[in-house]
Amino acid sequence: MPPLSPIEPSKTLEIIQSVNAKKISFEIKKLELPIGVEGTFGTIHHPGAALAVPIREDGKIIILRQYRFAVSRRILEFPAGTLETDEDPLTSIKRELQEETGYKASQWDPLGAMLPCPGYSDEIIHLFLARGIEPLSTKPEGDEDEDIDVLEISATELNDIIASGNEALDGKSITAWYRTCQFLKTELFL
Repeated sequence: MPPLSPIEPSKTLEIIQSVNAKKISFEIKKLELPIGVEGTFGTIHHPGAALAVPIREDGKIIILRQYRFAVSRRILEFPAGTLETDEDPLTSIKRELQEETGYKASQWDPLGAMLPCPGYSDEIIHLFLARGIEPLSTKPEGDEDEDIDVLEISATELNDIIASGNEALDGKSITAWYRTCQFLKTELFL
């Protein structure tokens, strides 16, 4: 996958307000944009994240049904997690896959990066295809606030879920699934 387009930073004229919460922060700044226009903008600063699309040898896809407080509902999504300080995305997602699913993977293919909410956040999510999936003898402890059900579904079922719109999925998971299908280029996944 080619890298993201180059950064064209805005000039910070004034930091008006800043709020920190867990691993993210929110800043309101007066900026001068690269085109010379000045304005006040709010930005969520995020350390980045990594996501895995785990596919077993039998073609079953491991996906999560997870409660998300911001939307007050359970959604389908692939295993993912926020990067720790100075953490490599692949190291992060290997840990997250084990913590969230109880599986590990022996083969990892990068699927590129994505910007999930560029209108108000600087988050970059690094996407990976995980294969050579094996269950762990003991699932490690995850975060105490995670409410997760691990599901195993076929590619056809996932495509049908996405097409129907009957179940909520997040954008990062749909993007990662699309890139997986393009990477594998098999009829099973198209």
